[in-house]
Amino acid sequence: MFKIETAATAAYIIAALLFILALAGLSKHETSKAGNTFGIAGMAVALIATIALAINRSISPLGLVLLVGAMIIGAAIGLWRARVVEMTGMPELIALLHSFVGLAAVLVGWNGYLDVENAPTSPEALKLAAEGMTGIHSAEVFVGVFIGAVTFTGSIVANLKLSARIKSAPLMLPGKNFLNIGALAVFFVLTVWFVIDPQLWLLVVVTVLALLLGWHLVASIGGGDMPVVVSMLNSYSGWAAAASGFLLGNDLLIITGALVGSSGAYLSYIMCKAMNRSFISVIAGGFGLEAGPSEDKDYGEHREITAEGAAELLGSADTVIITPGYGMAVAQAQYGVADLTRKLRERGVNVRFGIHPVAGRLPGHMNVLLAEAKVPYDIVLEMDEINDDFDETSVVLVIGANDTVNPAAAEDPGSPIAGMPVLTVWNADNVIVFKRSMASGYAGVQNPLFFRENTQMLFGDARDRVNDILAAL
Repeated sequence: MFKIETAATAAYIIAALLFILALAGLSKHETSKAGNTFGIAGMAVALIATIALAINRSISPLGLVLLVGAMIIGAAIGLWRARVVEMTGMPELIALLHSFVGLAAVLVGWNGYLDVENAPTSPEALKLAAEGMTGIHSAEVFVGVFIGAVTFTGSIVANLKLSARIKSAPLMLPGKNFLNIGALAVFFVLTVWFVIDPQLWLLVVVTVLALLLGWHLVASIGGGDMPVVVSMLNSYSGWAAAASGFLLGNDLLIITGALVGSSGAYLSYIMCKAMNRSFISVIAGGFGLEAGPSEDKDYGEHREITAEGAAELLGSADTVIITPGYGMAVAQAQYGVADLTRKLRERGVNVRFGIHPVAGRLPGHMNVLLAEAKVPYDIVLEMDEINDDFDETSVVLVIGANDTVNPAAAEDPGSPIAGMPVLTVWNADNVIVFKRSMASGYAGVQNPLFFRENTQMLFGDARDRVNDILAAL
């Protein structure tokens, strides 16, 4: 027994190191494949060690069958989803996967209660009582269930918003901030109560409270902040996993959960800084944000351009900046854009890409798409690196972007996206916007850029329009 336990502990340490290497590798395009491989290897080592521990601890034949069956079913579903999901569907898929982690934490918490607090004469309960750890176990159960339930419903709402099954506009209930604060205060009181007197009805109440709070937190956040929400839910799922690790006595779950939780929180903070958003405001469900003004302003008439006209402008340009958005992903136009980039560079045109920190609906979404299409890394620049260059740019192609190029963020203090740093594309000589229609963006805000004198709209499917420009060139 000692040898198996020792080997499993060593395997968990190796898996934890592999997960750290995975995070390091995924931080750069050039090392992302290696990072992904490290993550897969770490999970494989963790699974093998866990199964070995279960067998060593005399798991029943039925339990072993259930364990292996669950792994096979989960692996089959994971492989299937990975093969069929489009890049445009990745944000909502990730949000859905976070909900599974939250649900698992809730089930682990409830199981912990049934094994200990609800069965005071069980071996585990007697052991904890002898060590004076029953109160700590009760706190772990309560906190784990709360975090897991918030993650579960919050992730489901994020999935529904990202997949456009519900409106992306923020939910504005009367006194919504007091509802959130009140729920946290009630949770604190119930936690103390449960530690002193662990009753089943208290666990039921906190589960329902957390499910409602998770739903309300994410529903109260507008579409413009959804990339931050995905990152935030990633953090929540990490803390939920860590809570499960404490309950199960699994060191690797604690380490992995802490890694995911802290990295997700840090990424959310970085994105909030990049968007000039309050980190506390976003994670607290848009605390302090009020509904924006109605969009009834008359911006005048827009101007249109044909693919041939766009090709003529591009052919005579010295410098071109392409700013992609979620619409490019939907149209799967990245390959045509890569071909257009190569064609223009062959003609001596200086072509670069400007990537907003929250372009698309997932951090790094556009970077992955462009890398997939073999666009050189060195011409793909972040917003801070390229924003000062628009003044000296001949043509800007806005392909499927909307909120990230909206001048209202910089010029209209009453706009729902006021203060959010955006790509200042309107400073270029000419702006060509690829769009299917004049509809507002994901944040539900009209874009004055479409009506500016130096802006022309190129309507239709982005991939078709890019191919038309290539043909004209």
